[in-house]
Amino acid sequence: MKEIRIGGKTIGEGRPCFIIAEIGTAHHGDPKTAEALVKAAAEAGADCVKTQVVFADEIVHPRCGTVDLPGGKVSMYERFRQLETGVEFYRGLKARTEAQGLVFLASAFGPRSARLLREIGAPAVKIASPELNHFPLLDEVKNYGVPVVLSTGVSLLGDIEEALAHAPAEAALLHCVTAYPAPEEEYNLRVIPLLSRLFGLPVGVSDHSLEPCLLPAAAAAVGAAIIEKHLTLDRSGGGLDDAFALDPKNFQALVWAVRRAQEKNPAAVTRNLAQIYGKERVERMLGDGRKALAPAEAGNYATTRRSILAARDIAAGETLTAENTALLRSEKNLPPGLHPRHLPVVLGRQARHDVPSGRGITWEDL
Repeated sequence: MKEIRIGGKTIGEGRPCFIIAEIGTAHHGDPKTAEALVKAAAEAGADCVKTQVVFADEIVHPRCGTVDLPGGKVSMYERFRQLETGVEFYRGLKARTEAQGLVFLASAFGPRSARLLREIGAPAVKIASPELNHFPLLDEVKNYGVPVVLSTGVSLLGDIEEALAHAPAEAALLHCVTAYPAPEEEYNLRVIPLLSRLFGLPVGVSDHSLEPCLLPAAAAAVGAAIIEKHLTLDRSGGGLDDAFALDPKNFQALVWAVRRAQEKNPAAVTRNLAQIYGKERVERMLGDGRKALAPAEAGNYATTRRSILAARDIAAGETLTAENTALLRSEKNLPPGLHPRHLPVVLGRQARHDVPSGRGITWEDL
């Protein structure tokens, strides 16, 4: 299995698990909160702090629908707009992270956020599962000369293979289930060694389940090179991911469990977990090792991933361009369009009829 290096850390088989504290947007754009999260991650023993560079227009359409938060339903687009912040915030967060001896990592959702990460000198770029088919984003990052970490939730083997054709050669994969929270019994952790053998890359897991230690320890036992888990200061803090994130105490327990698991024989770890959590529960979580869509994410395959949408109202006879189309997540409120692989064919064609803003563009529209 190939190794990669991110921020001075070597990731691969036989190396200590690279543990990522995913603070996401739990900082709410506040430098003091971000600093507290970084400190908590360092004290818990994480290797890396990961955030997300959010620009709403790169992710969803204004008509995409709502998201449930503790205060009630809010517009998903407007919530992303509220999370937007400038380059200096991320520059400061990177400096705070590295001052604690940790690696800085961030998700890019489109070319604009990727270029921000290049500007501040990020040592790698994370690509979330819904962006695995955002080929213009992958093509952009491919030229940066840094590794990429690709999450592979809500995807099939062919999707991963196609994405890697656009990605940098220095890459790692994260197996995950794109559901929040994700049912642990659907994680099928035996997929991790399968992906590693098939693609010759370090493979880890992005864990969205609720139990702090079970899934990470089991993933380490089957050979995960990376463990990613959300960290928050307060699970009732109102952030997009707070409800299934770990508080600092539980994140520290996760780190301890993963480190101990790597010190032991994998079979012994599995037996120990079975004694603590129950053999049937552990076996369901380990799964059959065949890569497939988990039941919790299967219904979102077309809508969570990127497709070609009308960025504004398009009139019949109008030429389709990079300005009036966009590769966005359609989510549950908008019909998805063609796969991003078809964008070069779509651009330059004329609309057969009016296409309303936000609707997916199909072959019948051309």
